[in-house]
Amino acid sequence: MSRRIIIASVVTGVFAVTVAAGGFAYVEHRRQVDLDARTAADGFASAWSHRDVQKQAYAGRPADQVAASFKSTTAGLGSSPVKVTVTSLTREGDKANGTLAVAWTVAEGASWTYAMPISLQRNNKDVWAVVAKEGASLWAPGLDAKAKLVASRTWGKRGNVVDRNGLPILSDGKVYDVAIDPARASAQTIAALEKLVDEPAGSLVAKLSAAKASGSSAAIPVIAYREADFQIRRARLDALVGVIYPSREQPLALSSAFARPLLGSYGPVTAEAITNGKGRYIAGDFAGLSGLSGQYDGILGGTPGVKVTRSDKPDAPLFEKAATAGAPMTLTLDTKTQTAAEAALARSGKIPSAMVAVNVTTGELLAVANSPALGIDRALHGRYPPGSTLKVATTYSLLSKGLSPSTPVLCPPAVVVDGLTMRNYEHETLGLVPFSVDFAHSCNTAFVGLAAKMRDSDVHDAAAALGVGSGWDTHLGIAGTFGGSVPVSTSNKERAATAFGQARTEASPVSLAVMAASVARGSFLEPALIRTPAVAGADRKPRPLNAKAVVELRQLMRLVVTNGTATAAFKSVPGGAVYGKTGTAEHGSKNPPETRAWFVGWQGNVAFAVLVEEGKSGATVAAPIAKAFLENLHR
Repeated sequence: MSRRIIIASVVTGVFAVTVAAGGFAYVEHRRQVDLDARTAADGFASAWSHRDVQKQAYAGRPADQVAASFKSTTAGLGSSPVKVTVTSLTREGDKANGTLAVAWTVAEGASWTYAMPISLQRNNKDVWAVVAKEGASLWAPGLDAKAKLVASRTWGKRGNVVDRNGLPILSDGKVYDVAIDPARASAQTIAALEKLVDEPAGSLVAKLSAAKASGSSAAIPVIAYREADFQIRRARLDALVGVIYPSREQPLALSSAFARPLLGSYGPVTAEAITNGKGRYIAGDFAGLSGLSGQYDGILGGTPGVKVTRSDKPDAPLFEKAATAGAPMTLTLDTKTQTAAEAALARSGKIPSAMVAVNVTTGELLAVANSPALGIDRALHGRYPPGSTLKVATTYSLLSKGLSPSTPVLCPPAVVVDGLTMRNYEHETLGLVPFSVDFAHSCNTAFVGLAAKMRDSDVHDAAAALGVGSGWDTHLGIAGTFGGSVPVSTSNKERAATAFGQARTEASPVSLAVMAASVARGSFLEPALIRTPAVAGADRKPRPLNAKAVVELRQLMRLVVTNGTATAAFKSVPGGAVYGKTGTAEHGSKNPPETRAWFVGWQGNVAFAVLVEEGKSGATVAAPIAKAFLENLHR
């Protein structure tokens, strides 16, 4: 080989190596540029996911403007998680284009996903920046830069609550939310509003002044009116500048007072409800807040949906998950019986009272009534000493163990047990008379004498057999229901006091109505209030009572009405024979003590218990209410 050829070969080899090295460097440079562009895109996606886009590089707009745009545009989507990832990116020279996958969690179990184009540009310092064109949005496709995204909660039709006959007792109706517009209202007009809505003078004016001072433009809620109540006041409300009253639908009972403590309230959710709702509620939602409406809101209200809209085109949803309508509930209540009970309780005036009525055959609650209509559910939740109404249980025990109604039992004015003096209600004395007379006239001292031969657990056991303190309250279906408590006695004094419903004994109107129904039926049957949906845990099999004792006890309870403490109250009552027992229970530390007034009993297939929180006696206060109830029922 010639020297020229050798030199040429060497030169050619060196050139080839040089070209190869240059090619490798070029490819590596391209790869690095591509990687830099992808890193910038990933950084933007991560910043978006963390809701902190201020520190990214942008071409076309300052970073603080982009951050302000992000906050303004997306604030209406809430603070739930958002996840953004780069799904593709292609670079051509100093420009790159790709696609982001965006997933906003706009509600529990609802994710709004979409693809968002992204463009990047490399500047002369080799820094890749996201292109943020003036007038265009980085946050959703086709969105105007000034438009805002809003995720709003949607709800389906709420389930009705119906009575045993299918009559709606809680169903959707129109209400008007009377409120104050701080921007337009004046102190003069709001002072007039206070009179119209019966608010304390100056109370609403103070709220208006506070709103104006803080610069708040938010409406100040005042009161919600039903259609009929609103129309009565509409002309006067129209005349008040700055008073607004948007309408909406919400569940309404047959009247504002009908079974109110039981059915509960409905309105804007509280902060506590949002915290405890595990994502079910957000600010601005309406829901059941108390009573049955609150406890069963998940059933009645269904499952919320969500809708994402844009402020520039609010009628064209960008995303929508439909709400699930609520399910109806069927109660055992009877509208006529409930109405009769509530009308009768009006006789107690300003003194709180309660009444429960039970279908004797089925054990189902026909009425759960309270007065006043607003406030606690005394009928189901109340805890009161039962007084002489508990003599029904004591007598059932005595009769079951062989005592005869004709057995002579002494009724002195007072008896001393281990140093404690126990008296009759008005210090009366009957002397030595048949037990039937002692029962009819509710002689405490006769029961104290009989208690000396009873076991510590006898009244407890008898009360439980009749349904007081037997545990059914935990699965009636209404949280907080109290089924009564008659503890086993621990001393002679306690056993004596327990025999006539004092000591540590407690009862609710519903528990004593169940007791009366058990005697009328001849068996204990767990009460029921909710037919659908099914309530877990209930055992509704009848538990027979001592047949002989029950027959004798019925006769004794009839004597209370015909020849005893309740005779005066039940003259000329319609509907047939009434059976009952009065009760006057002492409580508190005053001298003389204050008294709870009771009457329990039944007529036909309706058993009942009446409580008046303060009253002279069951015979003079509670029994007349029971009579009024029966008159209303037969009217």
